[in-house]
Order: sequence, then C-alpha cells, then structure tokens
Amino acid sequence: MLAVVFAGVLAMAQVVVARHRAGGGADLAALAAAGAWARGEEVACGRAVEVAAAQGVRVVECAVRGEVADVSAAVSVGPHAVVVRSRAGPGH
Repeated sequence: MLAVVFAGVLAMAQVVVARHRAGGGADLAALAAAGAWARGEEVACGRAVEVAAAQGVRVVECAVRGEVADVSAAVSVGPHAVVVRSRAGPGH
C-alpha cells in the first residue's frame, strides 16, 4: 500500500515540475516573440520556438498581434502533457 501511495505522490510531483517548466518556457518564448514582433509573425514565432527548445519545451501555438505575443508551450512527462499559455507585450 505504501508503494502505491509513494508512486502516486511521485507522479504528482513530476506533473508539478512539468507545469513549472512549461510555464517558464512559455513565458520566455512569449517574451522572445514580443521582442521580435516588428519583423513579422513568422520571424517572431520562430524566435519563440528557438527559445522554448532551449528550455526543453515545445511551442504548441504562437500568434503575434501588433506588439503582443501569445504563446502556448507544452512539456510531456510520461503519459502526461502539460500545456501553459503565456502572453507578452507592452502593458502585459
């Protein structure tokens, strides 16, 4: 019984760590995209993908509207996938 409880706690801890990693990666990717907004959405989202990959995160969705970048990033932990959305730009 103790082994089952320990396995459950360990699985929950992995998901929490993945959530934090995805959140940090999404934040950094959104900032990178917002910083490159003037060069167009394709370039800005390409920069977001590069930054996310450096963090071990993958970009699921990226959109740039004016100076605001909206990025969703994901991390997979075993059978679980955690997706986090982040937005960056002036006043955000």
